[in-house]
Amino acid sequence: MEKPSFSQNPVSLTKEELFENFQTSEKGLDSTEVRERQKLFGKNDIEVKKGARVLNLIFSQLKSALVIVLIIASIISFFLGEQIDGLVIIGIVLLSSVFGFYQEYSASKVVENLEKFLTHTVKVCRGGVWSEIDSRELVIGDLVKLHVGDRVAAEVRLVSAEELTIDESILTGESLPVEKTGEKLSPEKKLPTEQKNLALMGTYVLSGTGSGIVVKVGQETYLGKTAKLATEDNTETDFQKQIRNFSSFLFKIILLLTVFVFLANALLGKGVFSSFLFAVALAVGITPELLPAIISISLSKGAKKMAEKKVVVKRLIAVEDFGNIDTLCTDKTGTLTKGEFILADYLNTSYSQDRGILNLALVCSTGFRHRGSLTHNATDKALWANLDSEKVNSDLAKFELLKENEFDFTTRVMSVIVKEEDQLKLIVKGAWEDVLKLSEKIDKEKFSDRISEYELEGKRVIAVASKNVTSEKIDPKAESEVTLKGFILLTDPVKADARESLEKFEKLGVAIKVISGDSPSVLSYVTESLGLKKAGDRIVVGAELENLTDAQLQERLDQFSFFARVTPEQKYRLVANLNREGHVVGFLGDGINDAPALKAADVGIAVDTGAEVAKEASDIVLLEKDLEVLSTGIIEGRKIFANITKYIQNTISANFGNMATVAVSSLILPFIPLLPTQIVLNNFLSDVPLLAVATDNVDPSVLHRPRRWDIPYISKFMVYFGFISSFFDLALIFPLILYWHTTPGVFRTAWFIESALSEMLVTFAIRTRLPFYKSKPSSWLITLTIITSLVVLLLPLTVLGQKLFSFERTGFMISLWIALVLIGYFFTTEIFKKYFFKKFEQH
Repeated sequence: MEKPSFSQNPVSLTKEELFENFQTSEKGLDSTEVRERQKLFGKNDIEVKKGARVLNLIFSQLKSALVIVLIIASIISFFLGEQIDGLVIIGIVLLSSVFGFYQEYSASKVVENLEKFLTHTVKVCRGGVWSEIDSRELVIGDLVKLHVGDRVAAEVRLVSAEELTIDESILTGESLPVEKTGEKLSPEKKLPTEQKNLALMGTYVLSGTGSGIVVKVGQETYLGKTAKLATEDNTETDFQKQIRNFSSFLFKIILLLTVFVFLANALLGKGVFSSFLFAVALAVGITPELLPAIISISLSKGAKKMAEKKVVVKRLIAVEDFGNIDTLCTDKTGTLTKGEFILADYLNTSYSQDRGILNLALVCSTGFRHRGSLTHNATDKALWANLDSEKVNSDLAKFELLKENEFDFTTRVMSVIVKEEDQLKLIVKGAWEDVLKLSEKIDKEKFSDRISEYELEGKRVIAVASKNVTSEKIDPKAESEVTLKGFILLTDPVKADARESLEKFEKLGVAIKVISGDSPSVLSYVTESLGLKKAGDRIVVGAELENLTDAQLQERLDQFSFFARVTPEQKYRLVANLNREGHVVGFLGDGINDAPALKAADVGIAVDTGAEVAKEASDIVLLEKDLEVLSTGIIEGRKIFANITKYIQNTISANFGNMATVAVSSLILPFIPLLPTQIVLNNFLSDVPLLAVATDNVDPSVLHRPRRWDIPYISKFMVYFGFISSFFDLALIFPLILYWHTTPGVFRTAWFIESALSEMLVTFAIRTRLPFYKSKPSSWLITLTIITSLVVLLLPLTVLGQKLFSFERTGFMISLWIALVLIGYFFTTEIFKKYFFKKFEQH
């Protein structure tokens, strides 16, 4: 089927011409036509990367260079007749991969399940039958209905509109609703804001009903085109950068050790292939191969906890960055304040409270016809809210509405003609600056000074004026020379719990940057009310940021913390600059124009009621716009970081110490100190209890500030505690060789037991900076450690262990010596950790 062009401009078509152009009818499309159009035009969806798929996850477990080398080594073993060695190596590799696959698959399912919160349906007519379908299934030509509360699911050319108003603020930034029509318009109306017969994708129906034809879907909509920047590949977050740096650091160590051990053993005549297999096994022994699984478990566990707090995590990796946030950029409305106006006062021109001024404002409002029940305008909702209905009806009964002139974005006023008794009256209400301009014979400067005082108190001022008229006609001339009657004062109250939440951020070491589109005076009032510390001596206004270089912009960011009258492009630059300077930045936004800033941040945080593009660009979606849940998320992220760090520090130090001793001793001993299969098994078993590290308890002291990956610190930890491990390895080795004169089989078995148990045991010392008995481990960590330790102790006694891994019984005295070495190792680590953390801990 050839792709239809639908080339005519839908804005300028009649209803009949629309049906003809889009090849549809009053009954909608039939199922065959729907399928064809879905093939031609694709899904009605903004492009977004989906979660990991099963095959991708399977291959991701096997793409490690070391795993590939191990698989090759096992294949070579088969050809050389070492079938048991080959089977054991491949078996352990597969078992480890299964662990990793299961955890990462579970984590990806968490994301998919959580994203169900964000799906939407739409009412559509197909084949003459109305039904609700997933909005992603819409196609061009579908006939849809819109009702109050609906989100417009595609670009719809309206054919009918009954008192239909739509909130387009997520596209335009304008909070006032737009009244829609089903009539055709001039083809010269090219801007979306001018096309009153179009319902734009992502906007919300505030009042009335409408129906129309889908004329654009997905990426072709105004929303989709605006989203192009936000749907590009994600930039690398701080956590991803640090993982990459850590991997690079680890690779260098592994490469050096592997090459050294291979060449040394091969030159000493221990066989090229045996030396190669031994060197590769040592490399695997150092590698924290379960790190992806540990990260996946930790992040998915954190995501589930955050979901319970009404926080949807879209990218699991963001949970880690969430904990490391050191700077949070947020707006004012709905975050620091409630996000909805309430009526504060109604004053006459003498600044005395006057019920008559409120009555005039109520009459000149979008809710007058229905006594406020259907209004969705933020200002008018505040006027009607919590008023005594009987009193209102009594006061307003004398007014008969004859003509209404909508709010005009140019003049910034609305007006009505009413009959009061037998007199026609024009009432004007709007922005105080513009109403003062229309008023006659007043001291504008005097009023301006007083109004400025109200604004400094955080109040929004609406002016009301009126005059007697003789005609029902409303035009700009009629609205002039009115008499100022008084003022309506509105306020967006500060949230009751905002101060407490901000104090939590301060205790967590997170700096707050407030980036707002509001006036400096209103922003100053709100921040002072909350006791927010203001960096610098003033609030920076967006106009002065316009032509600054990045270096100059960074100076402003270093000096100041509050920014007013900021444009979306300036938001993006502010966030991007903070990121470039090494800060871990969280950005809270909910509009389409916030999408670039959300993308630039390490953690983009959107609100479920916000723009679809903002949600797609974000890493985390809040089902409620609340700072409290953000602080909870940061704490959860820090717990995850602490537990992942425990795994890294434990496994890399113990593995480095054990494998370094094995490497050196292999040069001295006449035999290989540990068989490759024993090394791989040791590495696997000692990691198993650490799968439970995600459930471990975290000391409160660790949560007080953001912590970053510090490769020099990790390398010091590895060497420091690795040498302690090596010292006690040698304490075991020398008696085995010099006193007991053990066979290679007994030697390897004893060292295997000591090496595996020491790594599991030392976890309980280095998992906390406190004395080990003052920090309680999780029950899962204790349980898995006990079970795995029993496997290590019992395996050498079994036929399976003796056949597959060449283990031998060690005898009572050697077992006792192993126990004494382990006790000495644990308490030595416990003593020396205090010195290490005091000297090298990050500040």
